[in-house]
Amino acid sequence: MLSFFLKSKLHRVRVTEARLDYMGSMTLDPDFLDAAGIRPFEKILVADLENGERFETYAIAGARGSRVCCLNGATAHKGKVGDRVIVFTFCALAPEEVEGHRPRVVVFDGKNNEIVRPSPV
Repeated sequence: MLSFFLKSKLHRVRVTEARLDYMGSMTLDPDFLDAAGIRPFEKILVADLENGERFETYAIAGARGSRVCCLNGATAHKGKVGDRVIVFTFCALAPEEVEGHRPRVVVFDGKNNEIVRPSPV
Protein backbone atom coordinates (compact mmCIF):
# COMPACT_ATOMS: atom_id res chain seq x y z
CA MET A 1 0.00 0.00 0.00
CA LEU A 2 1.38 3.40 -0.97
CA SER A 3 1.40 6.40 1.37
CA PHE A 4 2.05 10.04 0.48
CA PHE A 5 5.11 11.90 1.79
CA LEU A 6 6.72 15.30 1.31
CA LYS A 7 8.98 15.14 -1.76
CA SER A 8 10.25 18.71 -1.83
CA LYS A 9 9.67 22.18 -0.47
CA LEU A 10 10.64 25.71 -1.48
CA HIS A 11 10.38 27.52 1.87
CA ARG A 12 9.66 31.24 2.00
CA VAL A 13 10.21 32.01 -1.66
CA ARG A 14 8.99 35.55 -2.39
CA VAL A 15 6.35 36.27 -5.06
CA THR A 16 7.90 38.56 -7.67
CA GLU A 17 4.99 38.82 -10.14
CA ALA A 18 1.26 38.17 -10.45
CA ARG A 19 -0.22 37.86 -13.94
CA LEU A 20 -4.00 37.52 -13.93
CA ASP A 21 -4.23 37.34 -17.75
CA TYR A 22 -2.11 34.18 -17.97
CA MET A 23 -3.64 30.71 -18.42
CA GLY A 24 -2.67 29.42 -14.97
CA SER A 25 0.18 27.86 -13.02
CA MET A 26 3.14 29.25 -11.06
CA THR A 27 6.27 30.32 -12.90
CA LEU A 28 9.48 29.51 -11.03
CA ASP A 29 13.16 30.01 -11.78
CA PRO A 30 14.54 26.69 -13.12
CA ASP A 31 17.33 26.99 -10.53
CA PHE A 32 14.62 26.72 -7.83
CA LEU A 33 13.00 23.76 -9.59
CA ASP A 34 16.34 21.95 -9.96
CA ALA A 35 17.35 22.57 -6.34
CA ALA A 36 14.13 21.04 -5.04
CA GLY A 37 13.74 18.35 -7.70
CA ILE A 38 10.47 19.80 -9.00
CA ARG A 39 9.68 19.06 -12.64
CA PRO A 40 7.93 21.48 -15.02
CA PHE A 41 4.18 20.77 -15.06
CA GLU A 42 4.37 18.91 -11.74
CA LYS A 43 1.43 19.48 -9.40
CA ILE A 44 2.30 21.78 -6.49
CA LEU A 45 0.58 22.87 -3.31
CA VAL A 46 1.25 26.50 -2.38
CA ALA A 47 0.76 28.12 1.03
CA ASP A 48 0.90 31.92 1.31
CA LEU A 49 2.48 32.93 4.62
CA GLU A 50 1.03 36.44 4.49
CA ASN A 51 -2.68 35.64 4.06
CA GLY A 52 -3.01 31.92 4.87
CA GLU A 53 -4.29 30.97 1.41
CA ARG A 54 -3.53 27.46 0.14
CA PHE A 55 -4.01 26.41 -3.45
CA GLU A 56 -2.97 23.77 -5.95
CA THR A 57 -1.58 24.46 -9.38
CA TYR A 58 1.39 23.28 -11.45
CA ALA A 59 4.93 24.55 -11.88
CA ILE A 60 6.31 26.01 -15.09
CA ALA A 61 9.87 27.10 -15.73
CA GLY A 62 10.68 30.77 -16.15
CA ALA A 63 14.03 32.28 -17.13
CA ARG A 64 17.02 30.68 -15.44
CA GLY A 65 18.67 32.99 -12.93
CA SER A 66 15.67 35.35 -12.83
CA ARG A 67 14.63 34.40 -9.25
CA VAL A 68 11.06 34.58 -10.55
CA CYS A 69 8.09 33.32 -8.57
CA CYS A 70 4.99 34.38 -10.48
CA LEU A 71 1.34 33.67 -9.66
CA ASN A 72 -0.43 33.11 -12.98
CA GLY A 73 -4.12 33.20 -13.86
CA ALA A 74 -6.56 32.49 -11.03
CA THR A 75 -3.69 32.00 -8.56
CA ALA A 76 -2.95 35.73 -8.92
CA HIS A 77 -6.04 36.26 -6.73
CA LYS A 78 -4.52 34.13 -3.95
CA GLY A 79 -1.51 36.32 -3.19
CA LYS A 80 0.36 39.44 -4.19
CA VAL A 81 3.84 40.57 -5.12
CA GLY A 82 6.04 40.51 -2.03
CA ASP A 83 4.23 37.65 -0.28
CA ARG A 84 6.32 34.77 1.02
CA VAL A 85 5.04 31.35 -0.04
CA ILE A 86 5.88 27.72 0.58
CA VAL A 87 5.73 25.43 -2.45
CA PHE A 88 5.26 21.71 -1.67
CA THR A 89 5.37 18.55 -3.76
CA PHE A 90 4.52 15.06 -2.59
CA CYS A 91 5.34 11.52 -3.67
CA ALA A 92 3.79 8.10 -3.13
CA LEU A 93 6.08 5.58 -1.42
CA ALA A 94 5.79 1.91 -0.72
CA PRO A 95 6.46 0.86 2.90
CA GLU A 96 9.96 -0.37 2.03
CA GLU A 97 10.88 3.05 0.56
CA VAL A 98 9.86 5.16 3.55
CA GLU A 99 12.84 4.66 5.85
CA GLY A 100 15.42 5.98 3.38
CA HIS A 101 13.29 8.85 2.09
CA ARG A 102 14.44 12.42 2.73
CA PRO A 103 12.63 15.37 1.15
CA ARG A 104 14.56 18.17 -0.52
CA VAL A 105 14.01 21.41 1.37
CA VAL A 106 15.31 24.71 0.00
CA VAL A 107 15.05 27.76 2.28
CA PHE A 108 15.19 31.30 0.88
CA ASP A 109 16.08 34.73 2.21
CA GLY A 110 13.87 37.75 1.48
CA LYS A 111 15.37 38.26 -1.99
CA ASN A 112 14.89 34.72 -3.35
CA ASN A 113 18.46 33.69 -2.69
CA GLU A 114 18.90 30.17 -1.34
CA ILE A 115 20.16 30.18 2.22
CA VAL A 116 20.07 26.43 2.82
CA ARG A 117 21.21 23.96 0.19
CA PRO A 118 18.83 21.07 -0.44
CA SER A 119 19.51 17.71 1.10
CA PRO A 120 19.55 14.79 -1.34
CA VAL A 121 16.45 12.67 -1.58
